[in-house]
Amino acid sequence: MNSKRILLWDLPTRLFHWLLALAVVALVVTGKVGGNLIDWHGKVGLAVVGLIVFRVVWGLVGSTYARFCQFFPTPARISAYLKGEWRGHGHNPLGALSVFGLLAVLTVQLLTGLVANDDIAFVGPLYELVGRDLSNLATGWHKLSVNMLIVLVILHLAAIMFYAHVKKDNLVKPMVRGWKEVPSGESAQGGGMLSLVLAIVFALVAVYAASGRWLPEPPPPPPAAVQTPAW
Repeated sequence: MNSKRILLWDLPTRLFHWLLALAVVALVVTGKVGGNLIDWHGKVGLAVVGLIVFRVVWGLVGSTYARFCQFFPTPARISAYLKGEWRGHGHNPLGALSVFGLLAVLTVQLLTGLVANDDIAFVGPLYELVGRDLSNLATGWHKLSVNMLIVLVILHLAAIMFYAHVKKDNLVKPMVRGWKEVPSGESAQGGGMLSLVLAIVFALVAVYAASGRWLPEPPPPPPAAVQTPAW
């Protein structure tokens, strides 16, 4: 069968994918180990804020196969895929469910982590906006949702192995090189420099907002009372 090579994944999408994969591993490791690594946990979390916001914007203004409208898992698309009638490139409808699921759980992780605390010395950069009670609640959700994140990552890796060994469709290679051999189709279009700059600007603004640097400095503690000698 004749095939043609198309550009499937643009460079920004590929960089996002691999940077997010490394960041998620770092978050899980530093979060589980804790101790002195908890500060790095917070720093990596801020980086993931930027990555997620970048991907959301890129999903609107990026190239063809990176756009959410291209692979959003509608009931009709899912039904067609299950019947073996789906024809497309990039994320298939079930893969799209995985993508949106991972983004949703990561968003919960980020929102709760930004206001969480560890009952010792670490508090999230936006802790002051919610107070102790809501922070404790968010901390509980943060610890609970990480288990769901790990499950989704394992399912994601299992799906990649299934496609590679059963369907003989290597999903990793296009995410590294960008190109894929297909029977028919067109290379990704759009996602030019203006779109890239826009996505980066939104990501940087989000990181700054999440860092809490814009919050006023807390008032200094009151001076200690001077004890007057009894003599």
